[in-house]
Amino acid sequence: MTSRPATAQHLRDLAQLRRVRDRIDREYAQPLDVEALARGVNMSAGHLSRAFRLAYGESPYAYLMTRRIERAMALLRRGDLSVTEVCFAVGCSSLGTFSTRFAELVGMPPSVYRRQAARATMGMPPCVAKQVTRPIRNREAPVTQPQLT
Repeated sequence: MTSRPATAQHLRDLAQLRRVRDRIDREYAQPLDVEALARGVNMSAGHLSRAFRLAYGESPYAYLMTRRIERAMALLRRGDLSVTEVCFAVGCSSLGTFSTRFAELVGMPPSVYRRQAARATMGMPPCVAKQVTRPIRNREAPVTQPQLT
């Protein structure tokens, strides 16, 4: 049996976690770290990370990187920015980290995605292209094996 004070506290914690998630969604291009996010809701960084993972299935940092990669995909589909410009536009400070995480989530490096996505989504409404090309969350992109015939 659950006590009312414990349930009330759980609901308050969930509301704080939603605020953190909403802040990440809004400010993904800003320099965010778990400590700053935790301070914003008066939690320790460790507690925030554990609670966020329990509620959403991934750490705050992984969620932030997914948001950044989703936005990067949209910018790369536009085709008017270089990979480096996109990296910095979405809030990443390291091109290497950005490229590695992009490849993990999308299954190909950003430069390859930029070339292929422009052709693949040509003529597609942006709202449909965003849904169709959404990165894989909570797991790495499947590695495709070369076909040997």
